[in-house]
Amino acid sequence: MHRVNTALSRIAVGVTFVWAMALSASMLIQPACAQTYTVIHDFAGGADGDEPAYGLTIDASGTLYGVTFEGDAGTGTLFKLRQLSSGWHLTPLYVFPGGPGTNGAVSYSGVSFGLDSTLYGTTGFGGVGPCSTWGGTDGCGTVFTLKPSLSACRNALCYWTETPINDFTGGSNGATPFGGRLTFDGLNNIYGTTFSGGGGNCPGGCGVVYQLVHSGGSWTENVLYTFTGSGGDGAYPFAGVIFDQVGNLFGTTTAGGTFGYGTVYELSQSPSGWTQRVIYNFQNQADGGSPFAGLIIDRAGNLYGATTSGGSAGNGGTVFELSPAGSGWTLQTLASFVRNPGELAGGPVATPIMDSAGNIYGATYGDGANGVGSVFKLSPSGGGWTLTTLYDFVGGSTGLLPRSNLVMDSAGNLYGMAAAGGAFGKGAVFQITP
Repeated sequence: MHRVNTALSRIAVGVTFVWAMALSASMLIQPACAQTYTVIHDFAGGADGDEPAYGLTIDASGTLYGVTFEGDAGTGTLFKLRQLSSGWHLTPLYVFPGGPGTNGAVSYSGVSFGLDSTLYGTTGFGGVGPCSTWGGTDGCGTVFTLKPSLSACRNALCYWTETPINDFTGGSNGATPFGGRLTFDGLNNIYGTTFSGGGGNCPGGCGVVYQLVHSGGSWTENVLYTFTGSGGDGAYPFAGVIFDQVGNLFGTTTAGGTFGYGTVYELSQSPSGWTQRVIYNFQNQADGGSPFAGLIIDRAGNLYGATTSGGSAGNGGTVFELSPAGSGWTLQTLASFVRNPGELAGGPVATPIMDSAGNIYGATYGDGANGVGSVFKLSPSGGGWTLTTLYDFVGGSTGLLPRSNLVMDSAGNLYGMAAAGGAFGKGAVFQITP
């Protein structure tokens, strides 16, 4: 547990924050229903990976793709996990080599499919620039593509080909894209965030929102916005951005804003460029504070997300809804969580998901009946929301402390990753069958 906490604390570059189950007045509490929880892979270290962190992706066939924080070279792995007749089988796709001048190291955010069916992702370190992390890995992070290859075989493992398409330098173009999962527009242009770099009133820079445009076989980075961390502006965006139906971008910052506990922001495009405005300032009260999770959006244009501090009880964070109201936005706290002593967070660290019926699912890092995490479902009900606990982690071989996102297959099964525990103590991938 100490190793996981230490690893998580590395992401808080230049930010001081407190990560600390109670529910708002509009909530109903439901006991856990009959669910089947199954560990489908135990990470064993080496090329198999160690400490799965922040990223799962699922394709149409139900194959899972993900990243681990550590592994063969101590700088992270990429993997594919698919179900065969004999059970679930993990295939290592790439092991980040580490060391100076590498193709990137330590992927936090996971991979995403572009419109061309290629996998795209980011690394928090490696590449070029003055940034550095443990193990002597220099560089301020990369954006990369990942494609199958039969030529990169090592010890009977045929790794895919990882190709950097953008290097962050630590200056005006940003640095350390930690949890900034990539988003694509209809032309397959890429949008994302970096946690630091850029400029502003922050050590190491307050972070940027960027666009990558593909033309002539290469990619060009355009910085859409540079956070300042002052004058009510946000700072240190950990998660990425999403589009609404008319092409506006929305995201969160972990710090900055009027009260210093982070913001929700909107970027809208005009002929002269992109304009940013803060649509909510977190106060670290019942509304929550320090959102590391990103946002999801429903058909009505309401935004949903999670925070890692504040809330109505326990200082463990919240799940919230932001609804358009005239020229502004109104926040409703849907759930509040408890942070147990010694834990870095109680509530969700990763972005929640929503099914077609409007139910919200997520994983809490340190909340739950045993204080080591839970998987929950929030259902709209009679003008309020009903919380159902789908699983309370117990630790040990079943895993604990999930800080990854969840994904859902076509049958309604949920998949996620526990950062610790499992048969080898290096984390696990789990399935919840309702």
